Amino acid sequence: MFFASDNSSGAAPAIMAAVAGANDGYQRSYGADALMQRATAQIREVLETPEAAVYLVATGTAANSLAVALTCPPWGSAFCHRHAHVAEDECGAPEFFAGGAKLVLVDGAHGKMTPEALAPQLARIGAGGVHSLQTGMLTITNVTEAGTVYTPQEIAALTALARAKGLPCHLDGARFANALVSTGASPAEMTWKAGIDILSFGGTKNGCLGWKRW
Repeated sequence: MFFASDNSSGAAPAIMAAVAGANDGYQRSYGADALMQRATAQIREVLETPEAAVYLVATGTAANSLAVALTCPPWGSAFCHRHAHVAEDECGAPEFFAGGAKLVLVDGAHGKMTPEALAPQLARIGAGGVHSLQTGMLTITNVTEAGTVYTPQEIAALTALARAKGLPCHLDGARFANALVSTGASPAEMTWKAGIDILSFGGTKNGCLGWKRW
């Protein structure tokens, strides 16, 4: 067994063969190619979201940073667990691309936020008026950096608190497939049915060469 980072291994042979096959011939560029249309259709089918917007980006950091930037204003706060990947492993990129938005760290045992820890933070941020940091969005990592897993019910409990404040919710799904297998939940149950608005779906950690975001 090799317990270093998931992305230190090579891509799956089937993925490499598919990339080589896609290299033949000519296609339209900038996401207008037939392969992108197929990928979009497959992701929409798996997630049961026929109108979902799907974008491919190079890395997980890019996917998460774009998700935060799209849902959090520069004067806002992104609530996350204090040991979340966006907080400890992305070199400030989410805050940079969000134009100055601040990560607000939430406690919880074994890498998981709890509603009891999130609620007072949601109440505290923005209470100081227009000169203080405002609420922005919620981001949850599943599977967590500690290897623990949120169930759809646990995600729904957190997103309910955020939605009560009018906040959008993001799921960092670097190991999303592992969370599905662990809980037996469907992709839809783990995401939009539990209150998630935007998903960073990891490809690299599932044998691919990149990430997807919807």
